[in-house]
Amino acid sequence: MNHSLTRRHFLQDCSTGLGAMWLAAQGHTWGATLDRAGRGPLTPVAPHHHPKAKRVIFLHMAGAPSHLELFDYKPELAKHDGQDCPESFLKGKRFAFIQGVPKLLGSQFPFERHGQSGAWVSNRLPHFSQLVDEVCFLKGMHTEQFNHAPAQLAMHTGYSTLGYPSMGAWVTYGLGSESENLPGFIVL
Repeated sequence: MNHSLTRRHFLQDCSTGLGAMWLAAQGHTWGATLDRAGRGPLTPVAPHHHPKAKRVIFLHMAGAPSHLELFDYKPELAKHDGQDCPESFLKGKRFAFIQGVPKLLGSQFPFERHGQSGAWVSNRLPHFSQLVDEVCFLKGMHTEQFNHAPAQLAMHTGYSTLGYPSMGAWVTYGLGSESENLPGFIVL
């Protein structure tokens, strides 16, 4: 086996990599082809309507206290607290950690209505209860997923399996990013 490498062979075999390093050193970014207007793919574009908000901070806190203990009051669940779970909830499903017939568990803390909206808030959030009219509660989500990981994927991507872009990726794709050096969204 001949391990000698001539300058000609080095340049021939490495020219693509060397060219890429030179382009990067000149400030070029990969995939940032310009459109006819001279914009890159992440250049912000004007939306079809004038938005009221300039930014969105979406906090999804995996491992945080349950919404059922904070701001999602379930009066029927509270009424049936301690009773056996109905068979219709369990039939035909396989749960990872449930054996036998589990008991229903309502909130362990009292709830009260607050603000003009009359939003239910637990006594665990005394300061938050003063701000309920400035908050949007999204309670229209539903899933057949009962395990946390696939349910979280479904919430962010619409699918319960890996490999699909999240809402943040679609928004960045559609509207662009204000900074070339910072991401349009992050997930921690």
